[in-house]
Amino acid sequence: MRAYAEMNKPSTNGVEMSENVPGRPGRGRRPAAEVRAAVLAAAGRILLRDGLQAVTFDRVATEAGASKTTLYKWWPSPGALAAEAYFTRSRRVLDFPDTGDLRADLIAQLRAFVGWLKDEGAEKPVSELVGAAQMDPDLARAWSENYAQPRRELARERLRVAQRQGQLREDADLDVIVDQLWGACYHRLLVLKVPFDESIVERLVDQALNGSAPRRADHPEPATARQRTS
Repeated sequence: MRAYAEMNKPSTNGVEMSENVPGRPGRGRRPAAEVRAAVLAAAGRILLRDGLQAVTFDRVATEAGASKTTLYKWWPSPGALAAEAYFTRSRRVLDFPDTGDLRADLIAQLRAFVGWLKDEGAEKPVSELVGAAQMDPDLARAWSENYAQPRRELARERLRVAQRQGQLREDADLDVIVDQLWGACYHRLLVLKVPFDESIVERLVDQALNGSAPRRADHPEPATARQRTS
């Protein structure tokens, strides 16, 4: 982590890149929104291709055709930039569907998440981002505010809709359901470090929605239990 921080210290020689990108003669400075989008796109490409250590302000500024000074102004650390770039890159992949069928929607979203990790190159960057967040408070804040909490709220809102429609019990703990589904994937990825793929998805969803209690038709209550409740 120290080496990573050293690579990204502000330049002290007073020489910074211009926002006037080579190959764009006569166009002048780009709008801030365009520059920001280019920086996030470049950081996302570097992150997924080469990992977190490769996301330095020097490299991102060069690839985005932006000033390194601008990056220091907008992001407190390269880790914070990487976290926002990850969120921007993953947003289109991890939209939460609402077809009216909760089970189908949870399966579709969780499959997209597992596919994003396993098939589209996000597994290593996610592991690195979560690991680095334990030592980098700026990255931890960016990860929580820009990605983890917003995505958690998307899941909760879909579950609230299902609850209002009677697809979940009124007293169902929505946060626990979220933890059971996505938390299981993160646990296998980050703690156990065991292989998993989309074959786990339906089992996770059914477990979260149905639980582990015996079905009453197959396992009737003991007579003593029935007597106590009668």
